[in-house]
Amino acid sequence: QVQLVESGGGLVQPGGSLRLSCAASGSIYVAGDMGWYRQGPGKRRELVAGINSGGDTNYADSVKGRITISRDNAKNTVYLQMNSLKPEDTAVYYCKANILSLVRIRSDYWGQGTQVTVSS
Repeated sequence: QVQLVESGGGLVQPGGSLRLSCAASGSIYVAGDMGWYRQGPGKRRELVAGINSGGDTNYADSVKGRITISRDNAKNTVYLQMNSLKPEDTAVYYCKANILSLVRIRSDYWGQGTQVTVSS
C-alpha cells in the first residue's frame, strides 16, 4: 500500500504565500510523475502543476509565475510553493503520484486534500 500525506494548507491574505508538501510512503519502488490539483467551490478538479522524475515541470496558465512545483526524489516528496496568492486560488489542493510499487505494479494515488483559503 501507498499513502500520500499532504500538509501546509491554511488561511492566508491576498498577496501572501503558502508552501504545500506531499509525502508518499509505503510500498514504493519508484515514484514517477507527481502533481498538484485543486478543486474550488462549485468547480471541477483541475491540474495546477506537474513534475516528472527528471524535474520537468508544467503549470496551469492561471498560476504561471506565481507557483513553483518541486520534488525531493530521495524523500518521495513533492512541494508547491505558492506566492502572490489570490482569492480565486481558494480551493482544496490534492497531490497525485504515479507510483511503481515494490511488486512492480504502477498505479495513481491521491492525497486526502488540504484546504487553502485566500481571504482578507
